[in-house]
Amino acid sequence: MMKFIPRIVVISSCFLMLSACGTLATRDDQYVVETDGTTKVRPQAGTSKAVLALLAQARSAAMEGQLARSEAFLERALRIEPRNPVLWHYMAKLRLNEGRLKQAAGLAAKSNSLDRDNKILQADNWRIIAHARHKQGDIDGARRAQARVDELLSGN
Repeated sequence: MMKFIPRIVVISSCFLMLSACGTLATRDDQYVVETDGTTKVRPQAGTSKAVLALLAQARSAAMEGQLARSEAFLERALRIEPRNPVLWHYMAKLRLNEGRLKQAAGLAAKSNSLDRDNKILQADNWRIIAHARHKQGDIDGARRAQARVDELLSGN
């Protein structure tokens, strides 16, 4: 009935994905494979030190349950690097965690529009869209989004 649900990443803490911990990084550090087999999008290699510091602060605030403060740090980072697709991705995850589903899907789509070459980032953004659609009761839309995830990860 809802075949896609087990594959959707449920976000228990919105900024666990901001951590740099992992067991295996790809050649260009676009993402890291965790010990549980999931992938986490990492900041791009060209991300400024100021933005990396703001991301660390955003993660710390989110881990303490201070989502508004975390949001403020992300917004500052976006003012510095407004074309950084990973920042939009992180903001989409924050919005999803807050239950702001339409904004989460829109921000994930914005992230995808800024980096069409990073298939891992694109797939993770489509997972956010699938999750948001599912929570909004749009089961067909969620299935279509999950199909896009599968397509991206299969290399087609």
